[in-house]
Amino acid sequence: MTGRVIFLLEEPSMKAFLVEFLPRLIPGWCHEEHFLLVPHEGKSDLEKSIARKLSAWREPGARFVIVRDNDGANCAALKARLLGLCQGASRHVLVRLVCQELEAWYLAQPDALAGTYPSRAKAIKRMARRHNDPDACAKPSRELARVIPEFQKQDAARRLARLLAVDDTRSASFRVFVSGVQQLAASAGGMAP
Repeated sequence: MTGRVIFLLEEPSMKAFLVEFLPRLIPGWCHEEHFLLVPHEGKSDLEKSIARKLSAWREPGARFVIVRDNDGANCAALKARLLGLCQGASRHVLVRLVCQELEAWYLAQPDALAGTYPSRAKAIKRMARRHNDPDACAKPSRELARVIPEFQKQDAARRLARLLAVDDTRSASFRVFVSGVQQLAASAGGMAP
């Protein structure tokens, strides 16, 4: 691989998810050696840091992936705005929006969710039927907390990252994320370091 992939993330629960999920997605990838996860404290913190980090990063061959929740915004306009923050940095940058938030990716795979919270399996199945398009659910984290009282973002991120299927999901934003990262890794010869 010619350089690491640096993930600029909106929040810590995405880091907890990706540290477990990315080595499953790209066999042989190791955290810090092949990819680095840089969480921020919300959208505004992430957006304020993008231009500065891209300009100041001195690692040769580094490529960047910006991961941000969509939270009901216009996808095309938000992606264009984030790409605008990258202008002038002369970096390879991939922007991926999570519709609407990370928990939609869990909602898209009710079997993994039920496997993580077996005592809530029936309620999870009912919830999943109500949300046939999980990316359209405005606040999936609220839905999950309502159905799974013991649900905690960091813990769920770690546990579900080990179970979510890479290619069998109802979440279009998850499929786009997976495809983009796989293409980025393949273009750099990073599929099997």
